[in-house]
Amino acid sequence: MSGTFLGMPAFPEAAREAVRNTTLRANLRHATHTIRDKRAKAVAELDDWAELREAGKRIKDHTLRHLDRHLLQLEESVVRAGGTVHWAADAAEANRIVTGLVRATGESEVVKVKSMATQEIGLNEALEAEGIAAYETDLAELIVQLGHDRPSHILVPAIHRNRGEIRDIFRSEMGRWGRPAPENLTDSPAELAEAARLHLREKFLRAKVGISGANFMVAETGTLVVVESEGNGRMCLTLPETLISVVGIEKVVPTWRDLEVFLQTLPRSSTAERMNPYTSMWTGTTEGDGPRTFHLVLLDNGRTDTLADEVGRQALRCIRCSACLNVCPVYERAGGHAYGSVYPGPIGAILSPQLRGTASEIDASLPYASSLCGACYDVCPVAIDIPEVLVHLREKVAEGEGHRLERAAMGAAAWAFGRPGVYAAGQRLLSLTRRFHPSRLPGPGRAWTDSRDLPEVPAEGFRGWWKREHERKEGSA
Repeated sequence: MSGTFLGMPAFPEAAREAVRNTTLRANLRHATHTIRDKRAKAVAELDDWAELREAGKRIKDHTLRHLDRHLLQLEESVVRAGGTVHWAADAAEANRIVTGLVRATGESEVVKVKSMATQEIGLNEALEAEGIAAYETDLAELIVQLGHDRPSHILVPAIHRNRGEIRDIFRSEMGRWGRPAPENLTDSPAELAEAARLHLREKFLRAKVGISGANFMVAETGTLVVVESEGNGRMCLTLPETLISVVGIEKVVPTWRDLEVFLQTLPRSSTAERMNPYTSMWTGTTEGDGPRTFHLVLLDNGRTDTLADEVGRQALRCIRCSACLNVCPVYERAGGHAYGSVYPGPIGAILSPQLRGTASEIDASLPYASSLCGACYDVCPVAIDIPEVLVHLREKVAEGEGHRLERAAMGAAAWAFGRPGVYAAGQRLLSLTRRFHPSRLPGPGRAWTDSRDLPEVPAEGFRGWWKREHERKEGSA
């Protein structure tokens, strides 16, 4: 595994290590600049982009306000179409449900279409613990899995790898997982894609169980939607006999009419395409077509708590386009692993601390992993005001147990500011001892002065200057 992930150091420490990796920075710079330039051109083609963005925001906000009603309608629709719905309050429950469903089939392996929800709950690890092998079939996810790595981007999980690194991973690891890579494999994109296609084909044809996520769920019909670019998702969704979809409860939309908006904004914001090459939709089960059994696992895992926060809940609008990552100056330099979450970048900095809480060092640091430049808000296709949520979460972190020194300092300052005599004495003391002041703060305060200069204390404070000038003017009158 490269970089950091759950339980790893706080963002500043992890980012400091990441920026020393010149290869990583070069890979990130090239990829993010290429994607965002293409996106800008694709968005510029639509004269009504601003209206679509506002429509997406309103649809999501309306759905979140009435989430209970739409989820119950979704359940009724899925069951009516022949599917089974399971409710999972947290990651542990979701993993128990899925592993139980797979074991009931008697199978010991599954194929997966890219799913951030299953990464969020650590499903692959839970399946492995039960003796079940999970094979990622998205090309980038395959690269990450073969490399014993972690995703570092929402759209392009292997964005931190270049073609040479991918060739080396395929050569050394493919044979351990199935069909080996050709001996003379080069770093040509066409050859790498062909090696992955041949490696995965045997798994598609053999697998009896598929596991997916979903980009959207339509409440009125019980339809699930996955958009992707390679066709691997279509294979996972149609060939296996059993399909299990693990989806966050915020992915529901009320109607097909609502879906129309997102199928215009998502591809342009993510892959800079007018539409995704593969848009797969399935509604329950159909005799003689696709899986014979369908299970939908609706995942909460902190989403209800996030929904209760009037400012922070807008993070649940996210449609996982990754546009905010591609314009973020912090992500471009630090990469995704430094965020210690399956959700990196600006959206991860506001989503992960809400889903997981801020008790850990990494989660408490994420709201500060931003320059607040606002570029993320400008490109978000559902108008999530990420800077606003970042500041809101910083306030919550500052109120928590992790900032006792800050609270003590602010309390002492408030006490002094409320007592003019004490405040004036403090100013005089600072002026008298100015030659002995350090240029950097000690202890926890050092992080602040690593990138800022402490202001010099003047030889004379304002109060002393004002008193002296006032006395001088009175004496000359």
